[in-house]
Amino acid sequence: MIKIETLVTFGGYLFFLIGIGIYFYKKNNTSEDYLIGGRGVGSWVTALSAQASDISGWLLMGLPGAVYLTGFSQIWVVIGLTIGTYLNWVYIAPKLRVETEKYNALTLPTFLERKLKDESGIIRKILSLGTLFFFTIYCSSGLVAAGKLFETILGIDYRVAVFIGAFTIVTYTFMGGYLASCWTDFFQGILMFIAIISVPIIAYFEIGSFENVKNAIQLKGISLNIFNLKENNMNFLGILSSLAWGLGYFGQPHILIRFMSIKDVKDLKKSRCIAMIWVIISLIGAISIGLFGISLFDNISSLGGDSEKIFIYMIKKLFNPWVAGILLAAILSAIMSTIDSQLLVSSTTLTEDFYKYIKKNTSDKEIMWVGRGCVIFIALLSLLLALNQNSKVLSLVSYAWAGFGIIFGPAVISVLYIKNVHSKSILIGMIFGMLVFFNWKIFHLDIYVYELLPGFFINLITIFIVEKILFKKNI
Repeated sequence: MIKIETLVTFGGYLFFLIGIGIYFYKKNNTSEDYLIGGRGVGSWVTALSAQASDISGWLLMGLPGAVYLTGFSQIWVVIGLTIGTYLNWVYIAPKLRVETEKYNALTLPTFLERKLKDESGIIRKILSLGTLFFFTIYCSSGLVAAGKLFETILGIDYRVAVFIGAFTIVTYTFMGGYLASCWTDFFQGILMFIAIISVPIIAYFEIGSFENVKNAIQLKGISLNIFNLKENNMNFLGILSSLAWGLGYFGQPHILIRFMSIKDVKDLKKSRCIAMIWVIISLIGAISIGLFGISLFDNISSLGGDSEKIFIYMIKKLFNPWVAGILLAAILSAIMSTIDSQLLVSSTTLTEDFYKYIKKNTSDKEIMWVGRGCVIFIALLSLLLALNQNSKVLSLVSYAWAGFGIIFGPAVISVLYIKNVHSKSILIGMIFGMLVFFNWKIFHLDIYVYELLPGFFINLITIFIVEKILFKKNI
């Protein structure tokens, strides 16, 4: 039974988030303010909001749950994500910030269209539709995680739990726009960091020693040697698939928009340092939670059959109700910090990449209200997908992550680093990349290699070949 202290602290946090949305409601004077914060966001908020919106409920639910089941085989995903994060901050962030302002673009599809001088609008339309499709799936993964959290904490029906989570997120995003999203992500990033450090530390003292942890892991038949492929049920293709997660960073609109909105490109170096420290410590903490959870809960039935709730049960077991409420709010933070960003980017795409092209003469006020309506529209679509209680957070995230990485990543890299790359090269690359992506799933090849790996490189290589053959460029 959930104690009243936990409900009070948890509920108070929900009202705090809504309060931020109300505060920033009056701060949005233009559509640029509502959709991208007027390109005036500071380095700390940029760093923590970028990483908080990146990691999502996967950090505190999906990853610990996967580690609990399979152990150290998940370390390769962590290595891939760490490398991808660093490369994204170093090679994409500065150029993207400068170029998107130069072309006065608030979205990636509009930026690519203007940079490539694609008068047909085909690239913008494909990317916009891709954004809406994959973000609907991505948002639904967050609502699934929110539903599991509320269901466990409040003891209510899963579907009702999903509605509560969706209502809270939509409320502050609807009202406060991009700045509310960034600042809630900032506070949520801090709270997530505190939780991801404190829970493993307290769990260790509860367990007693690393020897006890090691013994529990070995009893479960999990190897601690990440290079022993046989013992970890891994193979070379499995390691490549795990590392390939890092490629996805180059094409995630909800992360890339953070680079576009920072006040000064010179602040990105400071943001990168903050972000990398946060990411490395957080990922280590998530792995520790999964491993320590094996000692605290020796079988899956004690978790109600769902390993993705391991963090929730550890908090309830180790902390008093007041502290538990705060730490449980950290899980909600991880979930919300991603969904609000995705809803807003989807809203921006519908307004900037569709509505403004249909209706040429629009006022800022009209754009802001259309944007708010789009937030509700995408949220409702995601909600319908999330009502399936058997959906797994990690599988939903991996599908959307791959889709974005394939359709956006090679295009963004190419326009930033290939001089005068042709729009036809980008378009053909996208088509080939997405054909690989969808067919990889149809023919179940994803059981051997994560679809992001072949799709990403087929797209990128196609762009290079078309530039070389059709446009006679030396790349």
